Amino acid sequence: MIRVFTSLNVARLALFPLGLGLAMVLVSGTLNRVMIVELGLPASLVGLFFAMTLIVSPTRVWLGYLSDGHPLRGKRREPYIALGALCVAASVIGMTLLVTRAGGNRAVIIPGGLLAFVGYGVSLNLASNSFEALLADRFHGHARPRAVTLFKVAMFGGIMAGALGLGRLLEPFDYERFLAIVLGAMALFIAMALLGTARQEPPLPALHTLTQRAAAQPFWSVIRTVIWRDQQARRFFALVVFVTLGTLAQDVLLEPYGALALDMSVAQTTRLTAMWSVGTMLMLVVSGVWLIKRWGYIAVLRAGLAISIAMFAGIVIAGVLDSVPLFMALIFGLGIGAGLAMAGLLTAVIEFTTAVRAGLLMGVWGMAAEFGRTAGGFMGGIVVDVLRALTGGNDWIAYSAVFTTEAILLVIVLALASELRVERSVAQAEARAPIHPPAEELTALGL
Repeated sequence: MIRVFTSLNVARLALFPLGLGLAMVLVSGTLNRVMIVELGLPASLVGLFFAMTLIVSPTRVWLGYLSDGHPLRGKRREPYIALGALCVAASVIGMTLLVTRAGGNRAVIIPGGLLAFVGYGVSLNLASNSFEALLADRFHGHARPRAVTLFKVAMFGGIMAGALGLGRLLEPFDYERFLAIVLGAMALFIAMALLGTARQEPPLPALHTLTQRAAAQPFWSVIRTVIWRDQQARRFFALVVFVTLGTLAQDVLLEPYGALALDMSVAQTTRLTAMWSVGTMLMLVVSGVWLIKRWGYIAVLRAGLAISIAMFAGIVIAGVLDSVPLFMALIFGLGIGAGLAMAGLLTAVIEFTTAVRAGLLMGVWGMAAEFGRTAGGFMGGIVVDVLRALTGGNDWIAYSAVFTTEAILLVIVLALASELRVERSVAQAEARAPIHPPAEELTALGL
């Protein structure tokens, strides 16, 4: 009975990433389209709105530090998740009201939109970073890779379900229907976040001592000693950036490459994302349930990187051969490589946390991933545009250069991964220092 209850609690945790995926697709998909198509706002302005969420991504480091050292009502994670979810919902509703009530008045929409997206970015960082720190606190040993990979799959599921469901609910479109759906979706997200994370934070016998130790150093002092001056932390930060950049820079380029270099139809290129996603999600599940336990997360990460390098080389060759079937098979293989690399990286991230600084460290690695994702998108677009201009519009050369660059970056990551020694980090040494909980905490826990 206890095992069943524990399993149900773990399954209940999946409600948060499911709801988060729904909220994210509502903003990045539906609201994005409404602002550009229905309101006629310039794509550059909408891009600036979304850039705000990336600009504020460093706040997740400070928010993680805050949750580590300043518990609310005796909890370090649950209150911050709840507060973040409420603020995410408020920001999304604020954006929607602005869109539906401003009547196209840009003097209101521009400052209001910037403010709303800043609020959304900070709130999303608070909720998601605190949840990731909760996973680090709650799961240990072989349970960790299963948890982080399966909950990532749950978020992908929320994104896919949200995209399908919102598309049907918004047909036919009008502003009142849109506002009602947003209100309903945000109420559902809040309910899922609260229900999924309530009473999930494990009781820590040394909570008072842990929080005192986390708060003893000022924020910037912690950044200098635990991150900046630690070779292992710097190496891991670079690894997260390059893995993300090397596996996701092609995200928006595969469909144009298929169309321009291989003369694929719209229907054919539309299937590419689905094929990549299936391969990625399949390997996330297999890695979390079995592969990482058997081989270790570094071996799984390296296998994913090696497969991705081979797939990028194959994609370049498929363009030379003008082979659509080969290209589509390689996209599925690229998803397999990305899934393995992502599973290994997610496990490495959670292993590079400690009971003292899970929030701050998750914030640092999350910021690295955001930087890599953003840099990858910019790099891919710039390389394609420059090389097309220099080669007189040769699409194969332009896009192949991006894929080759990604393969080179992943070779660098393979070297970084082989030299990574998490156990030698300053954060791990700090966590290994003896912790003696106060007598009143032990008494309260019945110890």
